[in-house]
Amino acid sequence: MLKKKNLIFLGAPGAGKGTFSAILKEQHPFAHISTGDILRAEIAKGTELGKQASAIMSRGELVPDEIVAGMVKARLAQPDCNSGFILDGFPRTINQADLLGQALTDAGRKLDAVIYFKVEDEMLLKRLTARISCKKCGKIYNKLFSPPKSEKACDDCDGELFQRADDSIETAKERLKVFYAQTQPLIEYYEKKGLLVAITETEKEKVHSALLKELC
Repeated sequence: MLKKKNLIFLGAPGAGKGTFSAILKEQHPFAHISTGDILRAEIAKGTELGKQASAIMSRGELVPDEIVAGMVKARLAQPDCNSGFILDGFPRTINQADLLGQALTDAGRKLDAVIYFKVEDEMLLKRLTARISCKKCGKIYNKLFSPPKSEKACDDCDGELFQRADDSIETAKERLKVFYAQTQPLIEYYEKKGLLVAITETEKEKVHSALLKELC
């Protein structure tokens, strides 16, 4: 049994947040909470927050932190979070972290740990520029860590594989720049709260082992 089950996953793009969220979900009944998924679900359901977000997005504007936090609060109150949750992609800023703290309190939840996947920039850039996607079903592969069986075709639907423009080296460097400017302060924020756990391993099996050791 895991002792720490209410988690935030922090890390730069390419650090492995999504990969290890998926691995943990296979073994434990975590609720994986992604703000992108929540936004799409709220808009699809036509909730009040979803309507507000849709109107804002239709104008090409960013959805305010308060609306996103409200959606996260509603998601945290759902029964599947009773067995534990992983927040992936939220918070990204100190303001969002403050709003999340209030949302957790309101939902009767508390954080057990903030897992920081600490990876050197050189490795991150290699990972980000090794991503390829399926044109047909959208499945994402990584030529270094989770390659397809064939270089040209998707394992699931046999669709054509390609590299997206936003997986170029220039875009990857810009994404890291944004991460360090916006999200890096969260490391110190959660460290002061005694919640931060840094995972410095980079090999998949070693990361998984280190992660389980910290959560047990």
